Amino acid sequence: MSIEVVGLTADPERLGYVFGGREPVLTVKPGTVVELATEDCFGGAVRGVDDLPSRVCTFPYLNPVTGPIAVEGAEPGDTVAVHFVDIRPVRDWAISTTFPHFGALTATHTTAMLHDALPERVWRYEVDVDRWVCRFQARSSEFSVELPLDPMHGTVGVAPAANEVIMSITPGAHGGNMDTPEMRAGTTAYFGVNVPGALISIGDGHCRQGEGEVCGTAVEAAMATVVVVDLIKGATTPWPRLESADHIMSTGTARPLEDAFRVSQHDLVGWTADLLSLDILDAYQLVSQAGLAPAGNVVDTNYTMLAKFPKNLLTTTPYADIHTRLRATATTYLSQR
Repeated sequence: MSIEVVGLTADPERLGYVFGGREPVLTVKPGTVVELATEDCFGGAVRGVDDLPSRVCTFPYLNPVTGPIAVEGAEPGDTVAVHFVDIRPVRDWAISTTFPHFGALTATHTTAMLHDALPERVWRYEVDVDRWVCRFQARSSEFSVELPLDPMHGTVGVAPAANEVIMSITPGAHGGNMDTPEMRAGTTAYFGVNVPGALISIGDGHCRQGEGEVCGTAVEAAMATVVVVDLIKGATTPWPRLESADHIMSTGTARPLEDAFRVSQHDLVGWTADLLSLDILDAYQLVSQAGLAPAGNVVDTNYTMLAKFPKNLLTTTPYADIHTRLRATATTYLSQR
């Protein structure tokens, strides 16, 4: 099996901070494997506990993404598939922080409170890729604990519709900074194409992240990532969708959080109805009893929720089973690497 493999570096001058409004830095054919590098959300500027982001980072140059990658033949009305083959930290350290006015458990600019915001603080995690762990070290005591690595990408998406330009920190119907731990190796993400080429960008690697990204940051890390990019002609995807070995997943992004929940559930109910040829209320009933609803993030400019449905209840495969084909490509690539 012949596989086309191309590389894409994370050169600082070529990193992006928006979705939309940028020319592609790479154009690939459907089915191409892309080996790409991504920088962490701080652009590598935060390296230790004394490097407060407010001092070493420059707004709005946060959350850089690698790309855009254009897919040959992709047109509005199509769907692009991004299958994650491998996501691997490239440094022996990673960073997490708290920010004033950012996070789920502090006053923010939209949740105005008279009390002081939480302090800005940095945690440095030691990362051991060989042992596949990272170490949390408390800042106010000697407590520490090893956590297994579960690398994922917080920010993945395509150019938005209507020539809109959206900051990379903001999630939406185009994808973006959804911050779901489900975006890990073995997962295929589906995005509706809004502009010719789709223009895929990827960044914001996390060594691991709890659901919700409650404090506002995960274990942020630069990554060496491998994806397979493919194209599904004539298939519309209204909101980003994911597929793993065991589940199909719909995303919803909005504020307030309950609207993000509703968007994700609405998409999953409709998707399930299509896959099982069910009446919409029958699908609603089935998803209500068999579905799961993990949080992506509850801290960004918009919140993201997921709706999950077990694939063992499906009688047909999504998108003509492209996920299985992309997994086979990934297996072949890994065996030849």
